[in-house]
Amino acid sequence: MTRVPFEYAVLHVVPRVERGESINGGVLVYCRALNYLGARVHLDVDRLRALDPGVDVAAVDAALRSVADTCSTDGTGPASDEEIGRRFRWLTAPRSTVVQAGPVHTGLTEDPAAETERLLRLLVLAVEN
Repeated sequence: MTRVPFEYAVLHVVPRVERGESINGGVLVYCRALNYLGARVHLDVDRLRALDPGVDVAAVDAALRSVADTCSTDGTGPASDEEIGRRFRWLTAPRSTVVQAGPVHTGLTEDPAAETERLLRLLVLAVEN
């Protein structure tokens, strides 16, 4: 199979926006050529509480899951009527909230779903290979 371009962004969890401290909580992956938009999230509660012991973990987890739901392509997500490229751009737009997308990066892939899993392991779970 031919490798095609894809874009991705890391989801940062910023429990206290005024401090600017964050942990990685997920990844967004968009591949126009293969009509793919996906997200994988994982909240490391211990690391999050190290930044803010009083953080509302349930609210942060709900915010992360909301981003993942927005990427759903099964017709059930909150933005399922929107084209996936528009959703990716909206999700990666700068904002000052508890869940923020980092800069958009690019790469080449044959399988964007596998790339989503690889990026989650590498950038969020910090697991090599």
